[in-house]
Amino acid sequence: VFDVRVQEEPRAITKESLQGYDAVVVNYNGPRFPASAEKALEQYVRAGGGLVSFHHASYGTFFGMELDAKNRWHNGPGKGWSEWSKMIGATWDAEKLGHARLGIFTVDWKQPGHPIAQGLPASWVANDELYHRLTFLPGVEVLADALSPKETGGTGNREPIVWTNQYGKGRVFFTVLGHDAMAFYQSGTINVMARGVEWAARGKVTLPPVDLHHAKQGQTRVLVVTSGHWYPTEFYAMLDSLPGVTWTHAPTHAEAFSKPLEDRYDVVILHDMLNVTTERARERLRAFVEAGKGVIELHHAIVDYSDWPWWYEEVVGGKYYQKEGPGHKASSYKEDVEFLVTPAKGKERHPVLKGVGPLWVYDELYKDMSLSPKIEVLMETANPLNDRPVVYVGPHPKARVLYIQLGHSAHTMNHPGFRKLMANAVAWTGEKR
Repeated sequence: VFDVRVQEEPRAITKESLQGYDAVVVNYNGPRFPASAEKALEQYVRAGGGLVSFHHASYGTFFGMELDAKNRWHNGPGKGWSEWSKMIGATWDAEKLGHARLGIFTVDWKQPGHPIAQGLPASWVANDELYHRLTFLPGVEVLADALSPKETGGTGNREPIVWTNQYGKGRVFFTVLGHDAMAFYQSGTINVMARGVEWAARGKVTLPPVDLHHAKQGQTRVLVVTSGHWYPTEFYAMLDSLPGVTWTHAPTHAEAFSKPLEDRYDVVILHDMLNVTTERARERLRAFVEAGKGVIELHHAIVDYSDWPWWYEEVVGGKYYQKEGPGHKASSYKEDVEFLVTPAKGKERHPVLKGVGPLWVYDELYKDMSLSPKIEVLMETANPLNDRPVVYVGPHPKARVLYIQLGHSAHTMNHPGFRKLMANAVAWTGEKR
């Protein structure tokens, strides 16, 4: 939904750099911005750009505060960035800084008819710091609040949690939520932030509500099959990084293929290495492929199912020979090599390669594999110790099948380019045909 650019250098905030963006999200509590950056952001919002900010951007140097020797904020001699408080619609005197103890509390919508709140439950649970005693400027619309219990260090009053403001022509959204990663592991907070960003950017909200307890709805359902070969534990972090994906791990074939797959999964990622297949595995995989589902065979899985010609000839389109076979010599490998992988000529715009580009990797080379003339090569290498194809589309006419040779090392699993490749691969193979 959102195309996001992260900027960590305030000096890069200029009138020109902000052009083309619908909203700016400020997650910051550090030294004052350069005067030119502050002016550029003010002009951007005043002219109609959206502004989103949260939690610790409600106090600090922007408000003229300073830290003392005990690491406590106090009001400094300067006035701070006066336009920041006007933009977010609130100030917080250093003498009033505080919050109830970090914990669980219920947030209630005060304005359920606002586009950000429409369609959401009347209340939600937050796990956060409940800020109190902020001062609000005229015109601020408080959308949600929460009771700040005295027994946990609060005020005993209802304190604003979510509000909006108008600054010139710009829409501003602010929430005091967002203390840490745990705070964002709540459906309500995710909804508030995502919908707040869209409202600030467009003045309307089209995003459906998110429910972490039913996250599989609308996501690509992936079955990940392993066993038979070592792999780095960074493999799991790579899987967790895939956007819009919910994945299930099957560490054995018995677990992976005990039930039919086509109604439960959109994509199967094979990162296993087993030569011999069972009749049950063949039955399940054939039905999955014939149903037009997606298959990604990763790295050493090219050794898979050597006793099943239909699989390596008609589905994947490739096979690694661990030992010499009829009419084919044994394939070879070389571990821990740096080499270049580039998009094949004419394939640069394929959906699997969007945003990937050339990859300089530290991985494993495979040579003298059996490759079908029907494969569609997407990425290749010129390294003489490797076959030319590195990423290719298998020949099956119904299913979307990809083989990705990379995947040997932790370096590869952490590689941003490889993660982008895998994200694209899952999205593409998971599309209905």
